[in-house]
Amino acid sequence: MDMRELTIMPREGLGKGEAKRLRRAGRTPGILYGGAAPVTIAVDPRDVFRIIHGREGSTQLLKLTFAGSADSKMAILRDMQFDPVSEDLIHVDLQEVAMDKPIQVTIAVHHVGDAVGVRETQGILEMVLREIQVSCLPGNIPEAIEADVSNLAIGDVLTVGDLPIPDGVRVLTDRAQAVATVAPPAAEEVAPVAAVEAVAAAPAEPEVLTERKPKEEPEAVDDKAKKK
Repeated sequence: MDMRELTIMPREGLGKGEAKRLRRAGRTPGILYGGAAPVTIAVDPRDVFRIIHGREGSTQLLKLTFAGSADSKMAILRDMQFDPVSEDLIHVDLQEVAMDKPIQVTIAVHHVGDAVGVRETQGILEMVLREIQVSCLPGNIPEAIEADVSNLAIGDVLTVGDLPIPDGVRVLTDRAQAVATVAPPAAEEVAPVAAVEAVAAAPAEPEVLTERKPKEEPEAVDDKAKKK
């Protein structure tokens, strides 16, 4: 893998006030751990973005150089924190590593190829897993793992066990874990036009009129009543 370099600056101040001062000066606070004791540092966020550009999701191996010194250390970029509103980089965690000792890292999974189930039967490719956990020597950290989905038909599943893993890398993620699959095409919603047309075409039922009762004849007036 390509060796990336990052210049770090030691910092003495701690707390939110010092962190804000660093950010106003265009620096990002961080910490380097893994050595005899954690070391508080500051970095140029532009250098960090340059390092991770195009390699998001994978752990980066770095050669750290202290500003104004010839000393260097090997480390990995373990974690980054971003402001949820501005998306500015607000903190970095670096871990010093020994090149002869295995470490556990995260590796991005990139799908390649055109799935036959998508190309020929309009299926939908679903990427279920986008990163895996592996153990390896720092010098063997892959940049990414390629998941070839070319042979996936509808209903097929590509698992972690199907991925091409480089020599010297041990996969920690469950080998039966699905990485990608091709789902059937989404069923088209059929508008109820036919039902509407059928109702419109059906003959209208005749209106039922209530039968009017015949007008009742007035009752005959009693003869005796007439005489009165």
